[in-house]
Amino acid sequence: MSEAQADTAPARNEPASHYLAATDMRGGYGKVDILHDCTLTVDKGQIAVIVGPNGAGKSTAMKAVFGMLNLRQGRVTLDGEDITALSPQERVRKGMGFVPQVNNVFPSMTVRENLEMGAFIRDEDVDETMDQVFDLFPVLKDKRRQAAGELSGGQRQQVAVGRALMTKPQLLMLDEPTAGVSPIVMDELFDRIIEIARTGISILMVEQNARQALEIADIGYVLVQGENRYTDTGQALLADPDVRRTFLGG
Repeated sequence: MSEAQADTAPARNEPASHYLAATDMRGGYGKVDILHDCTLTVDKGQIAVIVGPNGAGKSTAMKAVFGMLNLRQGRVTLDGEDITALSPQERVRKGMGFVPQVNNVFPSMTVRENLEMGAFIRDEDVDETMDQVFDLFPVLKDKRRQAAGELSGGQRQQVAVGRALMTKPQLLMLDEPTAGVSPIVMDELFDRIIEIARTGISILMVEQNARQALEIADIGYVLVQGENRYTDTGQALLADPDVRRTFLGG
């Protein structure tokens, strides 16, 4: 992240109320609970990052927020509305966009067709939104007629994020967006995520590159065994010696 971005990032850290509030979540798969009283909140235009060791329940927490997991306890509100009982499709209509870690593009479809698939819930013209996606990811405009399966890993991630943006979400959720990409591509993706947040879209992100993700995070959650172990600003977590020693490699 450039010095200019670092100077302006904290400006997104002062909203008045939580746009997303997922509180006291408990649930899992079958009869086994993965999440234990897990709470995540994101304000308008904030970047919230979930980090933690493998098996900590990070992706499970994300799926719970998106309605892919039945909660035995807790609730999820979006812009003040209780959406706990809504399906993922209904949550998309309420303003959520979700980019899974794997199988997140249609490989045989062109880039443009992938983006058009993202606009399936919209009745109005989507060309303006597509132009915004192309402005954010110029390489996608150059490759719009190319099959998504022929793209590099980083470019496929851009397609996946772009497709989610085609729904015009107010909350964009990203599950391991930099998995398997080079450090240079990771930095580029994080720069684009900062740009998206600056438009007022809230970001909730699970990320394996914890140190780099916390550098751009307004708020960070360190999960351990499905519980909130640490919650603070990204910078405070990076400065915490216990967090650095246990989760960031010193």
